[in-house]
Amino acid sequence: MAGAVLIALSCAMPLAAQEPPPGLPILFDSRERLPKPDLSSLVRLRFLTSVDFPPFNFADQNGKLAGFHVDLAREICGELGILDKCQIQALPFDELQGALASSQGDAVIAGVAVTPELRKTFAFSRPFLMLPAHFVRNLKASIDGTTAAALAGHPVGVVKGTAHEAMLAAFFPAIKQVPFDAKDALLAAVKDGKVDAAFADGLQLSFWVSSPSAEKCCALFDGPYLSQQFLGEGMTIMLRQQDADLTAAINHALATLSRDGRLQEIYLRYFPYGLY
Repeated sequence: MAGAVLIALSCAMPLAAQEPPPGLPILFDSRERLPKPDLSSLVRLRFLTSVDFPPFNFADQNGKLAGFHVDLAREICGELGILDKCQIQALPFDELQGALASSQGDAVIAGVAVTPELRKTFAFSRPFLMLPAHFVRNLKASIDGTTAAALAGHPVGVVKGTAHEAMLAAFFPAIKQVPFDAKDALLAAVKDGKVDAAFADGLQLSFWVSSPSAEKCCALFDGPYLSQQFLGEGMTIMLRQQDADLTAAINHALATLSRDGRLQEIYLRYFPYGLY
C-alpha cells in the first residue's frame, strides 16, 4: 500500500530517557496466570501501526519507526521468543483495519479504540495502558484547595460534545462547565485566565503544560481520573478473531512485561511528564 514503511523490530530506536514520572498502574492481577501458547509454527508476526500518533508511534528524525508501541511490540516478540520473526509496518491509520482483515498484517498496535462494532469482527488483547482525564488549572486563579472539590463554582472549560464533557458532568456536577468548540480554544482560554481550569485528555494536557506554548501558565490539578464508561477500555492490540492462540500469547507477554517492570520502563521512556 502507498505510504507503507517496513522495518525489522530490532531496528526500532527509543527516545532518550527522562526523569521518572509517577508509576504506571498495574492492569494485570498478580495471581492470574495467562497461558503461553506454542508459537513454534508461526512463520512471522507482522505488527501494523501508523506514524501519526506520537509518542506512541511516529517516524523519528531519520525516518525510522519509533515510539511506545514500537518498543512494546519488540518486547512482546522478545518475551515470546520470536524476535527474529517479527516485523512492524506503518500504514495510514484509516487503512489499518482493512489491512488486518485481509491478512496483510497480524496485529494492529496503533491506539484503535475498542467498540462493540469492531468486536464483531476483530479480537482485542487485554488493555496495557489507560488514558486518563485530568484537570489543568491556571496558576494565577484563586483556588482554595488541592482537590477537584475546590473547583466547585469555578468556571472550568471543556470541549463540547466530547466524552470529557459528559464525564465532567457526571463526576463533578457542582463544577460550572464552560463549553468550547475545540481543544485549541480551550487551552487558550485557560492560559489567558478566561476560565480557571479545564478538563480534558490527560495525555495531551501533560505535554501541553510543559511546552513552550503554555508559557508556564498552568499545572495539572488533582486526578488522574479513569473511567471505562466514558474513556473506553484503554490501549489494546487488535487481532483477527480466528487467531486465538496469537491473542492468548500476546496477553501472556503483556502480563509478564507488566509484572516484571519492562512495561513500566517503556512508559518512562516516552512519557517524561507522566500520565498519572
